[in-house]
Amino acid sequence: MTEHYDAFETRDPAEREAALFARLPEVLRSAIAASAYAERLRGIDPGSVITRGALARLPVLRKSELPALHKAAPPFGGFVADGPGSFARLFTSPGPIFEPEGRQADPWRGARALFAAGFRQGDVVLNTFSYHLTPGGFIVDSSARALGCAVIPAGPGNTEQQFELIEAYRPIGYSGTPDFLKILLDAAAAAGRDVSSIKRALVSGAAFPKSLQEEMRSRGIDAYQAFGTADLGMVAFETPSRQGMTVNEDLILEIVKPGTSEPVAEGDVGEIVVTSLDPHHPWIRLALGDLTAALPGKSSCGRTNMRIKGWMGRADQTTKVKGMFVRPEQIAEIGKRHPELGRLRLVVTRAGETDAMILKAECASSSGTLQTDLAATLRAVTKLGGNVELVGAGSLPNDGKVIADER
Repeated sequence: MTEHYDAFETRDPAEREAALFARLPEVLRSAIAASAYAERLRGIDPGSVITRGALARLPVLRKSELPALHKAAPPFGGFVADGPGSFARLFTSPGPIFEPEGRQADPWRGARALFAAGFRQGDVVLNTFSYHLTPGGFIVDSSARALGCAVIPAGPGNTEQQFELIEAYRPIGYSGTPDFLKILLDAAAAAGRDVSSIKRALVSGAAFPKSLQEEMRSRGIDAYQAFGTADLGMVAFETPSRQGMTVNEDLILEIVKPGTSEPVAEGDVGEIVVTSLDPHHPWIRLALGDLTAALPGKSSCGRTNMRIKGWMGRADQTTKVKGMFVRPEQIAEIGKRHPELGRLRLVVTRAGETDAMILKAECASSSGTLQTDLAATLRAVTKLGGNVELVGAGSLPNDGKVIADER
């Protein structure tokens, strides 16, 4: 079996670096054709940005800024020169943030991640990422088809119908959150359904702790993690070496001190900043709010690109629950809809092997329906279900924290 997707993955690191930065000036020229980038990069000579040091002098664009920027200049905040009709698909993620999909093959750069996880041409893949308005399902769908796989566009939920598809098509691969893979396997065992064809998985969008990794192995499934976003697609992915995650080709990844634009010292934990080299929809130093650290040396799998430890938390309070981002702005919106409440705090935990949310809300007195009404608002705003706990006025800490990730 071929070990690498192509020869680019095993290039000398210096050769890769030179190739990336040789392309960057032209990408910057394309970016400046868009009004927002023209303003942000005013006075910058694209031809001079040919090293990491030069790139580090450009301003960082924080993902947390995008909802306000997109609202002010819909749909893309002035960061795309061409109109929405120049793209293949148009999505939205919580925020809202608006994301376009390019027309090229494998627009989200995910085929490499699937290949590293053992997926091959001719495989049948059960894709349980959501296809509804957000790009998650299409990221893996287009990547798997670019690799030559057949895709079952299942989406999450509706396990009974998924059992019928699995038993009929016998997919060897699964893609989706690790939580839903466990739900699917447990439900199949309880119902006496045969899902034994699934032997490998690419999981993302939720925590994949060692206990769940070991459970998947005990059930005969070789599962690999990937780190991606709705803006960039696949950023980094696990390889057979199981030594952190390898950064995808055609991306320049930096790690900066949280809240700044300054690169961290080698090995230090910091915020992920990514520059993409798609001239149609470039991202120039997009700070994702996710923390990681670079790993030293080369991977034993033979891939030579930069490696990161994987996801190590959030630089801000935005967190990911069941594959969906939950943002402080959304908790503020809940407060606006219920002005009778005091402070709010969303606590994110694990219930078994699944993400869970509890919204703690201060109130002096409550009507009989407040808890139910608040749970409905939580679901309406975040698109996720959670429990509600009403607490006394002044009982939540006055520390500015509105999302507490306790996983």
